[in-house]
Amino acid sequence: MTGFSASDRILDRNRQYIPGGISSINRLTDPNIAFVRGEGSHLWDAEGREYIDYHGAFAPQFLGYRHPEVQAAVQHVLEDGQDLWGSGPTELEGRLAYLICEKIPWIERVTVLNSGSEATAQAIRLARAVTAKDHVIVMQGGYNGWHNDVAVNLMTPLDQLGPRRSPGEYPLAPLSAGIPAAHQSLLHAVNFNDLDSVRYVCERYPVGALITEPILQNIGLIKPQPGYLQGLRDLADEFGFLLIFDEIKTGFRHAFGGYAEVSGVLPDLAVYGKAIASGYPLAAIAGPARWMEHYAHDDPSRRVLLAGTYNAHPVPTAAAVATIEFLLRDGGALYERLERLGSRIEQGLTERLAAHDMQGVVVRQGSAFVVFFMDHHPVDWHDLAGNHDYELDRTFRLALIEDGIFFFPIATKQCSISAAHTEADIEQTIAVVDRALTSVLATR
Repeated sequence: MTGFSASDRILDRNRQYIPGGISSINRLTDPNIAFVRGEGSHLWDAEGREYIDYHGAFAPQFLGYRHPEVQAAVQHVLEDGQDLWGSGPTELEGRLAYLICEKIPWIERVTVLNSGSEATAQAIRLARAVTAKDHVIVMQGGYNGWHNDVAVNLMTPLDQLGPRRSPGEYPLAPLSAGIPAAHQSLLHAVNFNDLDSVRYVCERYPVGALITEPILQNIGLIKPQPGYLQGLRDLADEFGFLLIFDEIKTGFRHAFGGYAEVSGVLPDLAVYGKAIASGYPLAAIAGPARWMEHYAHDDPSRRVLLAGTYNAHPVPTAAAVATIEFLLRDGGALYERLERLGSRIEQGLTERLAAHDMQGVVVRQGSAFVVFFMDHHPVDWHDLAGNHDYELDRTFRLALIEDGIFFFPIATKQCSISAAHTEADIEQTIAVVDRALTSVLATR
């Protein structure tokens, strides 16, 4: 591909002071591309090249880069004398909580944090406190954060994971060194869309929580099969665990009420992030008062500690309020527009794959999509890992980047359309996909 010498110089300088040269290892890619500017749906790299972006910083840029209303809200906070006080309530956090609780009917209480990993850690701690049970079920192929309770079994190679187990659970494959065996003994990984395995674990261990993305979006998009989410709801009621929807990626993107609204299945707790604040660092945990009030329980022995110096910092909180007010405008008309753009890119990509006689499917939910080079929509990690052409996927993404379309250059990673994308962006992307597939076929 075209060289990225300026980007490489930035990385080399950073490596003198930062382990690996980058503060989140998930951002390290091959090729190494350092971006220096974003506007709307477009990015510019250190070499000065422009791209139509479908990465969106792992999807929080739901309204597009530098959205004017979000920028204005942040600027107002900076100029209005508001700052981090570290004492007392703030009107901004109350406004944000009001908007969420009043507009998402099942939510009665919400509290604001800084990152998705903080939110999932708090949700699991709360679930353990209210159920008095310590074991946690996670999904093979799901990602729920970096902390010890969930940092296992994401893109586990099948030769390490072993054959499909149903009913049953998988050997744990930690994502990090430093996770104590004692923590791992409380975790149980099962495949998505497998209710029998959830029951299997619940019959053998005191399960306090099951946490899952309602759509697995860290390995592309793997959708729940009909009845699956309701089945989880039923099992939670039967065995007495709390069902936690990790809506860090799905929340506010697929509907204002997240995928709980789309599916009609209500979890006990939901965690949000990314799209909630248009690129600013903010997350939230939300649910009914009977669970959430444990954060302020009168009995200290039942109270769940929730603290954070930067929780509800005025800058990201103002960004979140502005984002949510924009999403609610005109009865949520933005979601209809994004559905049209998503439908068009799904149609265009499907047609291009067929025109080139390439085996592939486009899986989409609203403004999120992915191309899988296989002959059907995957139902779980085993299905995806065993059938998707990963090398072809990566080659395809590199060809797109070379031609000014930025798909994150790691196979199966989800693509995201923002409110800033235009019909012209979509049509240009489809045309570039056509050229990219021609280029890919020429090298095979």
